[in-house]
Amino acid sequence: MITPAPDRLGLDEVYGALVGGQFRPAGPDTFDAVAPATGAHLAKISRGTAEDIDAAVAAARAAFPDWKALSYEERSALLVRFADALTEDAERLAAIDALDIGRRLFETRLDYRLAASQYRYFAGAVLTHEGMGRPMPGGYLVAKREPHGVCGQIIPWNVPAIMTSFKLAPALAAGNTVVLKPDENASLSTLEVAKIAAGIFPPGVVNIVPGTGEEAGAALTAHPGVDKLAFTGSTEVGRLVGRAAAERLVPATLELGGKSPNIVFPDIDDIDAVVDNVLFGALWHNGQACFGGTRLFVHDTVYDRLVPRLVEQAESLTIGGPFDETARLTCLVSEKQGRRVLEYIEIGKTEGAKLLSGGERVTVAGNEHGWFIEPTLFEATNDMRIAQEEIFGPVLCVIRWSDIDEVVRQANDTEYGLAAGLYTRDLKNALETADRLDAGSVWINSYANLVPGMPFGGYKNSGIGREYSHEALNMYSQLKAITVQYEVGEPWFAGA
Repeated sequence: MITPAPDRLGLDEVYGALVGGQFRPAGPDTFDAVAPATGAHLAKISRGTAEDIDAAVAAARAAFPDWKALSYEERSALLVRFADALTEDAERLAAIDALDIGRRLFETRLDYRLAASQYRYFAGAVLTHEGMGRPMPGGYLVAKREPHGVCGQIIPWNVPAIMTSFKLAPALAAGNTVVLKPDENASLSTLEVAKIAAGIFPPGVVNIVPGTGEEAGAALTAHPGVDKLAFTGSTEVGRLVGRAAAERLVPATLELGGKSPNIVFPDIDDIDAVVDNVLFGALWHNGQACFGGTRLFVHDTVYDRLVPRLVEQAESLTIGGPFDETARLTCLVSEKQGRRVLEYIEIGKTEGAKLLSGGERVTVAGNEHGWFIEPTLFEATNDMRIAQEEIFGPVLCVIRWSDIDEVVRQANDTEYGLAAGLYTRDLKNALETADRLDAGSVWINSYANLVPGMPFGGYKNSGIGREYSHEALNMYSQLKAITVQYEVGEPWFAGA
């Protein structure tokens, strides 16, 4: 497939912020959206300021009372309409993402399927988002769910369609209004989605302000008019967001980094199937996934059979441009990210890890600007930096193990706890091991098995809170307790 020109995708020359149902003219400061594979200029995007954030928060606050007052059924119907409109435009939006962040079109198409399913899931889930009640002496107790108010949300660049849905769907379903800041490396599709939102939701319910983290992001997290914060990104920045929330005593949901273990037990019977799923878990999104299974623990008895097949399969993967239908890996999002990954590969060599495969930047015809990096496999030990630090690229550490207690200890021996995987035919062993792993998600025999309705979030430095599930509605609401006494009781101070 030929790389589409920006004008064929309906991109604007300049994008401003969506505030109160209208797009504001771009300010004097803009940044360029550039295709990472080709270096082509795609659009100019307004560099949001504190004033833009002020206006967006004010619009969200003005829209909140009426949005909150809508019934669950009315909000649900609008979310379904939004999901339908997103699905109708998914092919164009997927092409925009492939162009804007360099991932293959096959993947970005799947992103929009998952994104649409999130809006539909929460459209249904909110209809069962119930409070509680019970009789009490002389009356009744009611605890009802209410939205927080204005939610400030910040998303990363790796999967903008999915991240936008993770944030908007539960917040809107629960009755909140939103100010969302996309990442400056991947704002185009979110701003195009903003056009769809502006035609469906009342003005001010959804507000999108592009810009940098240091400016628009910092202004949003510190804004006194924001009632809840939600952030997906690095642990380092997540701490800053959490600190800002603590200063103002507002709740925060933080989905942060990961360095997830993936454990192969000796009783597996289909090595090729395991290898295929292992590479999927490590290399999906070109390795730019927080949940990636980037530490592979392989049992001694299958190590010498599995690892050669792993290397062979990795070396057979085609590297190509985002619109190359034969490609299995494409480019990283930026030169900065490419240099970071290559630096970690050199760190691995310096630490004494054995390079099994890959490790080089490659040039793809017609995409010479892009940072394409071979799938890279290291034989490593768990204490090495490449096995402890999040690389966010196509790098997999393979670690040999023989003792179950020791492999569980090593799997848990990291600051992160976002996800984990394991492969075994023994159900008892699978569930017992899953219970021992410090991870918010444990996938057995199918890594990254993301099922709508299953809570997603991490332990330890991988974050606070859960998304992707009914639990997210609880995160975007608070309980109000109301007691009803049938009759006025005896005065407490009678005869005092």
